[in-house]
Amino acid sequence: MGSVTHNLFKLFRGGAVQNEASATPSASRIGRRSSGLNEFSKSISGQEGLCILDLGSTSATNISRLTGMGHKVCTEDLLEAAHDSQLLAPGPDGKKVIDVKRFLSESLAYQGQVFDAVLCWDVADYLPEPLVKPVVERLCALTKPGGILLAYFHTRDAGPDAPYYRYHMTGNDTLQLQPTQRHGSARFRLQRVFNNRHIENLFREFASLKFFLARDNVREVIVVR
Repeated sequence: MGSVTHNLFKLFRGGAVQNEASATPSASRIGRRSSGLNEFSKSISGQEGLCILDLGSTSATNISRLTGMGHKVCTEDLLEAAHDSQLLAPGPDGKKVIDVKRFLSESLAYQGQVFDAVLCWDVADYLPEPLVKPVVERLCALTKPGGILLAYFHTRDAGPDAPYYRYHMTGNDTLQLQPTQRHGSARFRLQRVFNNRHIENLFREFASLKFFLARDNVREVIVVR
């Protein structure tokens, strides 16, 4: 795989997890209730040994919570991988474009592994356009029939400067949102706004969708494979 390391994912099965965000005071986090998370939590509770994929910025809180429930957790910071400059290659007109084939060979590459549940968060809103459809298609292939996926989508009222957060699950229906920055500005910029029809089309290969409209200009969606 050469010198590129962004494709590496981490698998957690329990035990102590080092808190990568320990230097950030909890006061900087924003508390939030989530009906979608509550639905997700119900789906994975009462079972053990589920395989769960978390596609957001790595959260030790999430890992500890999910492994404490007896599940296996894979984490992969998909947006960090998607914005790697090494993915850019000259296009037909000489301008640099994202090498989608290379991205899919280095990310979400689990070689036969399938997942019972996926935490997609708001990754789709921040992905470069050429990757959105291929990523959802790959997630469809990686999710077991009957498996569940939680995704968040900003509404138009959120605005293009909507902050990008690391999501920490603190309860069955509660989150702490931790703003992430790089060089003093937003780590990622909102790329687009999906309406309900766009979301339904994006997940058309899945069995069902359920929408929850939150107060903070976010649509929460539970998708069942």
